[in-house]
Amino acid sequence: MSNETFETSPQPGIAERALDTATDMSHSLGEIVGTLGAAADRLSEAAKEARRPGTALSTLAAITREAPLASLFVAFLFGVAIARRG
Repeated sequence: MSNETFETSPQPGIAERALDTATDMSHSLGEIVGTLGAAADRLSEAAKEARRPGTALSTLAAITREAPLASLFVAFLFGVAIARRG
């Protein structure tokens, strides 16, 4: 019989695993923040484009300014109709 000992590769400790996990989470959060920022920029640009005079959104905004209670009532009825369908 041989008295040879085999060296095994050391397992990473809990601190190393926690640090790796935190680093991975940091990278993931950075990607998420970047993606959300880009989406918000695109949405802002689309809203700005939709508010140009003569578009549907500008017309809706004008109607809402002229008759806010009537617009609220129409929005409420629309919401009720959508809720009953689902």
